[in-house]
Amino acid sequence: MTEQNKVQWIYSSKDRDELQARYDEWAADYDADLDRDYGYLGPQRGAEILDKYTSPGARVLDAGAGTGLVGAALKAMGYGSIVAMDLSQGMLDEAKKTGAYEGLDQMVLGETLGYETGAFDATICIGTFTLGHAPASGLDELARVTKSGGHIVYSVRADVFEENGFRAKHDELAAAGKITVVEGTEPEHLLPRGEPELRHQFWVLRVS
Repeated sequence: MTEQNKVQWIYSSKDRDELQARYDEWAADYDADLDRDYGYLGPQRGAEILDKYTSPGARVLDAGAGTGLVGAALKAMGYGSIVAMDLSQGMLDEAKKTGAYEGLDQMVLGETLGYETGAFDATICIGTFTLGHAPASGLDELARVTKSGGHIVYSVRADVFEENGFRAKHDELAAAGKITVVEGTEPEHLLPRGEPELRHQFWVLRVS
């Protein structure tokens, strides 16, 4: 199965359990496949954006950490207190090998997270808010577990942002006084080899 077929296989998962099982199966080959067939730029780009708003001494939640690509990028930038959270234990097992994380927790973005309110100085979520994965409602919990004055950085396809409730969720959280939208990047290519027609954005939210 080619990597692009694997992506279709992932997106065709019928429910959360099947999605988890398929990511578990793909975990060992995920990084090599993604780099070879897609040239994925999201983790490094997201880490660089987060670093604009926080510092290496921050305690960071990597929500939807996958195999730890974001954590590895942050570690290389000097971050030493990072917690990984992901649906797939197989992915977390790969993330552990990076040596970037002080904790690895199997949880589901879109459900209540098992962290205290304000537990993290910053949160990053790259490649997880997408069709069939984490819904826009997952931002509620990311805002809860990020401390007041801290930042959330996440990526989302530009079309998904407009059509699947993310803009509305921004408006809802802002109206409730929970967040301020600090930055939204112009849509850009993060998968230049595999899906050059798709555009993604990064959003930065400051928690109130």
